[in-house]
Order: sequence, then C-alpha cells, then structure tokens
Amino acid sequence: MKERMLTGIKPTGNSITLGNYIGGLLPLIKYQDQFDLFLFVADLHALTVYQKDLTLGKNIENLVATYLAAGIDPNKVTIFKQSEIPEHTQLEWVLTCTTDLPDLLKMPQYKNYKEINKNKAVPAGMLMYPSLMNADILLYNTDYIPVGIDQKPHVNLCHDIAIKFNARYGETFKIPKPIVPETGAKIMSLTIPTKKMSKSESDNGTIYLLEDVEITRRKIMKAITDSENKVYFNPETKPGVSNLLSIYSALSEIPISKLEEKYANISNYGVFKKDLADLVCDKMAQIQARIKRIKELGIIHTVLKNGANKAGFEAHNMLETVYKKVGLK
Repeated sequence: MKERMLTGIKPTGNSITLGNYIGGLLPLIKYQDQFDLFLFVADLHALTVYQKDLTLGKNIENLVATYLAAGIDPNKVTIFKQSEIPEHTQLEWVLTCTTDLPDLLKMPQYKNYKEINKNKAVPAGMLMYPSLMNADILLYNTDYIPVGIDQKPHVNLCHDIAIKFNARYGETFKIPKPIVPETGAKIMSLTIPTKKMSKSESDNGTIYLLEDVEITRRKIMKAITDSENKVYFNPETKPGVSNLLSIYSALSEIPISKLEEKYANISNYGVFKKDLADLVCDKMAQIQARIKRIKELGIIHTVLKNGANKAGFEAHNMLETVYKKVGLK
C-alpha cells in the first residue's frame, strides 16, 4: 500500500503564481505515482482574508483546472474542496483545544500578516489558521506533507499536536513528516529577490500563471539582478540571478550547474533573461490552452464530486474515532 501525501492551495486571486506552480504543483506530478495523493482546494483558508470581490467560486474553478492542466491525474489523485468536508472544521475545534496559544502566536502566517499590516487588526482566522491546517492533515492518516521552506513550522506544529493528542487520548493520529522539494521550493519576487514571490508582492515582482504571456516576458526582462553580469548560483550575494536560475532549472529540468556552464561566457544578462522568458512564456501558453480545454469539457464538477466522496468517507471515520476518544460519542 502506498504511503499517503496531502497538500492544498488557496484559491485566492484569479490565478496561482509561478512560485505556487513550481514549488507546489510541479513536484506533485512525480508524487502522484509515488504516493496516495490527496490534493484539496483550501477554500476555507482563503476566508482568512476578506474576499471583497466575491469571485471565490470562479477562483476555485480556475485552480482545479490548473491542477488538471499541470498534469494531475484525477484517476490517481483524490481532488476535493475543503469546504465540502465538514469534518475539517469539526476536527479543527478539537485540535484547537489541544493547542497552546503561544504556539499559534509564533506561526509564520500570523506573524507575517501582523508585520505587513502594522496598523490593522489581525483577523482571528489568521491566528487559528494552523489549527485548521492541522485538521486538514490529521483527518486523512497523512504520512507526508510537501511544503515550502517557510511552511515547515506549520507542519512541525501539526507533528507536535498529533503527539500531544496521542499522549492524552491514546494512539489516534499518524505523525506527519514534511517534504521540501530540492529545486524551486521557494521562488522569490522578481523585484525584491530576498522575499518570496506571492500575491501580496507587487505585480511586477509576481508572475501569475494565467496572465498574458507578454506581460510575463516584460517582467522577466526587467527582473532585478546585479552589475556583475555573471550567471552563477549564490543566493546570498546574487539573490536575483539565483532566483532566475531556480525558475529556469525547475521548468527545464536542467541542473543549475549545467545552466551555469551554458551561460558562463555571456557579457550581460540579456541573453540569459531572454532564454528564460521564452521558456516561461511557452510553458504558460501551453497550460493556459489546456485550462481552456478543460473548462470546455465541463469535467471540474465531476472531479470534485468524486474526490469529495472518497475524502468524506475517510474524514467521517477519523472524526468518529476522535469524538469517541475525547468523550463526545
């Protein structure tokens, strides 16, 4: 029997970023053959930030279509919406009551939001985000969680809460382990290459998978590098060039060392950037065409329904076990 892996992406905005695609989706293409993969749309997590344009339904459709267009096979992978499995929020409360407040206060999601929004009140959902994430993971007897480097503290907390619950109530949850993809686990902003590429960064620093490819091309050609005009990987002294090399390597499957050799004799970054822009734009155009076709076929609802049936069965059984352990049944 295959070990289980679980992961999810929030459907915030019309499109995921190139960083989400490289760090989140690309590794899953290989993992879907290696693991029993559960892949969900984290639509409840999306509510931690006010969705003022009320286009969440369309964003969910785009995200599932992107899963499929990227190469995720619904015959191998259980794809479902988090909100369609009520056991996520039911288990969240039980786990919240097992979690100490200081542990939540030190989580990156909360700390980052508080830092960026200094003059705003922090939504309670942002603080409780890790408890819902713990429920997402522990409901499904998950063995592994693929994460970006910055998300490891959340999985470590889940690990600790599972151990704490098991110690209190008896063996119940599997203890999950994080997996960090070797290449492209954390793609950085094109304009501030010391910060992660994200939807909260400037549009010039972030590439969106569904944006016009010519806009993407301009962003890459304007990406921050340095004045050395030498292509080699060193995130500390050359964060901009190193970030572009990470993107290039992840999309081309060419080792960074080979790319360093290829561009060893260039006199400026123009050729390197043009080649990268061609690669990225070609990949994006292919994915966008597949997304359009998937929507035309009208298969997204069926994929989500089938996934919810399987996920719901397992979630129900786990919650029944938990409720019995804590005395609710």
